[in-house]
Amino acid sequence: MQESLSVEGDSRDSRGRLSETDLVLVDALQSAPRAPWNRIGQAIGADATTAARRWERLRAGGLAWITAYDAPEAATLAYVEIGCRPGAVDAVSAMVAGLPWVFGIDVTAGDFDLFVSVAAADLPRLGEAVHRVIGGLPGVRSTRIRVAVTVFGEGADWRMRALEPALRTGLAASRPPQRPGHSAQSLAEQAPEDRALKAALGEDGRMGYTQLGAVTGMSEHSARRRLQRMIRTGNISFRCDLALPLAGLSTMVILRCTVPYGRLEATGSAVARMEQVRMCASVSGPQNLLISVWLHGLSGVGPFEMSLAERFPELEIRDRTVALRSVKRIGWLLDIEGRAVRRVPLGLP
Repeated sequence: MQESLSVEGDSRDSRGRLSETDLVLVDALQSAPRAPWNRIGQAIGADATTAARRWERLRAGGLAWITAYDAPEAATLAYVEIGCRPGAVDAVSAMVAGLPWVFGIDVTAGDFDLFVSVAAADLPRLGEAVHRVIGGLPGVRSTRIRVAVTVFGEGADWRMRALEPALRTGLAASRPPQRPGHSAQSLAEQAPEDRALKAALGEDGRMGYTQLGAVTGMSEHSARRRLQRMIRTGNISFRCDLALPLAGLSTMVILRCTVPYGRLEATGSAVARMEQVRMCASVSGPQNLLISVWLHGLSGVGPFEMSLAERFPELEIRDRTVALRSVKRIGWLLDIEGRAVRRVPLGLP
């Protein structure tokens, strides 16, 4: 039976690490980011008021947050490896973090200095944004683009796995099926009202319909109707994130792998479902599968790679890069402990 959740009985240590009850709540919200508090409370063994209060404490402290963004299929995505001149990593990272079409930044230890996730309307605009804008920044020595061909799994699909599996499945069962894909053209043609809703929900993915209407200048009924349509058609994604280092997940590793073309889709789909995998995508270039994993420490790298080798003998790891820290995630700027401190609204170049 799931342990009852309490607001007062907070077990965070002096460094502010997330407690087990925090992680259970986050897990529930990862499965159902906008579920009513009574359903969330029922899943975690608490009343609705207690669950809502604890969530507000986490959100106010930047320890966990829910954001909304366009579905990955709505734009051209790429992962950019940036090499910086000596001593320029912090300055370049700060400049890149201010770009609205850069949705993720990690400082790395490897043959490049920054691992950056970007979005654009199409390939020409992607190339221009990376080569002209990022490549033209002072301190940038090199850029290498790996275009995402198929995203098998991303942060919205990852789970903390602190909740009992049956309870998590019950929460997720009510989520509407995602549309298999749509074009960047449909993204560019979105109604201003839909863009306004996404902007508001980017700040707070659980914002209620009354507040959404007030913020966007439309009626509560219109806000509800438009948002429910976007959810139903898969035109919006919701994601519950958390300060991963404070949840004990201190190590991010980026693996560049090769898989025979005939096995790429099946292998990528299966890898994406592994517990440690936060992102998995087929990409351009000789290493055609990119995997991002979160582990409890460097000691977990070897066992994870061994499990990959055992389950997928056709997969060959060609390079591994360790992230030193995360700077930005889906528009949120993070401090050194992974807490969300400020948001840069997302937008295409």
